[in-house]
Amino acid sequence: MMELYHCVSARSFRPLWTLAELGKVHGRDYQLTVMPFPPRVHQRDFLQCNPLGTVPAFRDGGVWMTESAAITQYLVSREPESALALTPADADYGAWLNALHYGEATLTFPQTLVLRYGRFESPERLQPQVVEDYQRWFLARLKVLEPQLQQRDWLCAQRFTAADISVGYALMLADGLGLLPMAGPATQAYWQRLQSRAGFQQALQVQAEAARAQGVPEAAAFKA
Repeated sequence: MMELYHCVSARSFRPLWTLAELGKVHGRDYQLTVMPFPPRVHQRDFLQCNPLGTVPAFRDGGVWMTESAAITQYLVSREPESALALTPADADYGAWLNALHYGEATLTFPQTLVLRYGRFESPERLQPQVVEDYQRWFLARLKVLEPQLQQRDWLCAQRFTAADISVGYALMLADGLGLLPMAGPATQAYWQRLQSRAGFQQALQVQAEAARAQGVPEAAAFKA
């Protein structure tokens, strides 16, 4: 049985959304463990699963993974019939891989610094200049999406794929930080399309239900 360790709306939302798009989110072939954020502080036994204390952590038999975009790629690549993955035979394969990792490495990383030094640190350690600098960094790199999305609805292969899940989570985070109003109209319309997907809505519902069932209070949830 697969296991996913998750904090509400944290990076682990990527693999949860992926499971929903694969039709597994209500199934019995995976276990979802929701923890208070950050788990390395509030759920110390989690360090036995992931010594870094970060989410996600994912197990599939003897396979352990901790990188959200990599878990997404792993899940969809094992189910090619889902059409969420591309292969080296596809013309857009390089673009797909690039977008999949652009969502995490380029778009999510600067936002984590905005969160840390704008919200999560103690008052004396907040750094407004760091927040401003990394907001600008994120918005500058987000501009790459706008001309692409003026030409098509999805990032690759003329269909929704795992690349959209990866980039979509970065936009979800940006929406929570109030940064998306500064994005271009095509990017904002793309975010609306992503939110309207049944898989996205199912992932939101499942994480909320699991958090309540497992006693994770709203105050302990990850919040952008």
